Amino acid sequence: QVQLVESGGGLVQAGGSLRLSCAASGSIFRTNLVAWYRQAPGKQRELVAHISTSGFTTYADSVQGRVTISRDNAKNTVYLQMNNLKPEDTGIYYCTVVSQGYWGQGTQVTISS
Repeated sequence: QVQLVESGGGLVQAGGSLRLSCAASGSIFRTNLVAWYRQAPGKQRELVAHISTSGFTTYADSVQGRVTISRDNAKNTVYLQMNNLKPEDTGIYYCTVVSQGYWGQGTQVTISS
């Protein structure tokens, strides 16, 4: 059973930065697209970014230019570097290998104004 474990969330002021990490228990990231989603209170879960096996990245318009997704296959870890954070970035952030149906438990990100 593959497990995904997110970390790095927290409470920061607007304009600050966070780096989220998602560690997999196996090497599933090497052969699959990995995505970060987030869910704000009272809202649907939405895609933040994803990265392909070849390193091609895609970002939501709302985070374009402020967020960078990257992967370290040797460490079975995917990262989400978030800069210039805004209150509307608040939510629970999840990493996922959608094609395999694996989701992490999420990490809380709270941005104060």
